[in-house]
Amino acid sequence: MAYPEPLEALVTAFERFPGIGRRTAERLAFHALRDPESRGLAQALERAVRETRRCSRCANIANADPCALCSDPKRDAHTVCVVEEPRHVESIERAGNYQGLYHVLLGSFHPGEGSEERHLDLGRLVARIAKEDVRELILATDPDAEGEATAMLVLERLEELKKPDLAVTRLARGLPSGAAIEYLHKGVLEDAFAHRRTLRSRQGS
Repeated sequence: MAYPEPLEALVTAFERFPGIGRRTAERLAFHALRDPESRGLAQALERAVRETRRCSRCANIANADPCALCSDPKRDAHTVCVVEEPRHVESIERAGNYQGLYHVLLGSFHPGEGSEERHLDLGRLVARIAKEDVRELILATDPDAEGEATAMLVLERLEELKKPDLAVTRLARGLPSGAAIEYLHKGVLEDAFAHRRTLRSRQGS
C-alpha cells in the first residue's frame, strides 16, 4: 500500500539531500512524524533560506554582506585561502591557526560527474585577485583527484592575470590523501598550513 501523499512528499523531500537513499528518507520521515520537536525543522529551514546569503566578496554563507570575516579589520587581507565549500571555512576557523581571508568556489572541478568550470565561482575570484592587494593565495582544496584538478584549474586562471607579485601555495601533503577538509583534526590542519608548498613565487621576493 502506498504512503499517503503528504508522507510520500516528505520522503521525496528527504531523498533530495546528498547521500540520502529511499530507506533513510523513510526513516527520517517517520521520525519527523513521531517526534514533536522535529517539526521545528521546517521553520529552521525556512529561516535559514530567508536570512542567509552569499558574501559578495568571498561567496561564503553569511547573514550579512560582506560577511563577518571579510569585514574584520584584524584579518590579513593580503592572504586569501581558496576552499571548495563553506563548511571548509568553518573547519579551518575551528583550527584557529589561519588569520587571512577566504574565497569559496562553491564546488570542485570534476567533469566526469558533471561539474565543469562554469559551475565554480572562478570569475569572481579572478576579478577579486586582479583588484585587491593579495600577495599570497592558498589553495586549500581537498587532497583528492577532484581537489587537485580544481587547484590546477584555479592556478591556470590566475596565470592569465600575469600578476608576478602574487605567490600561490598549496596546503602541504601532510593532509591524508582522499580526506575531506571538514573531517581533519586540528593538528593536521596546523601542520598543513605551516608546511604548505609554493606553486608560484612572487617575483623579486
